[in-house]
Amino acid sequence: VQLQASGGGLVQAGDSLRLSCAASGRTSSSTSMSWFRQAPGKEREFVAGIFRSNGRTYYEDSVKGRFTISRDNAKNTVYLQMNSLKPEDTALYYCAAGERLILSTIRSPRAYDYWGQGTLVTVSS
Repeated sequence: VQLQASGGGLVQAGDSLRLSCAASGRTSSSTSMSWFRQAPGKEREFVAGIFRSNGRTYYEDSVKGRFTISRDNAKNTVYLQMNSLKPEDTALYYCAAGERLILSTIRSPRAYDYWGQGTLVTVSS
């Protein structure tokens, strides 16, 4: 499975961006996908995830109410709509896919099988 992330850019605080991640290759009905981010000097952290089996979504607390993850199964693409962006959202955003994710592991980077190359989001104040 290959993941191609896009949509990052430089925006001002309060603006919106939509990230896309297209999956190609051998995906299955159990392939769930998520977004992580990593700011300079910090560890990679979970942002949002969506289970393919039931469409349930999960978010990191600081993005709840501002970010929305969705997916188009026909296109094997997951999106991250980011509204009301803040300078602290500045990071390299990665999409990831996993075949055996469950609720207790969806936030752990080690649970994922595939990673995209990252797309940079910079929010100026």
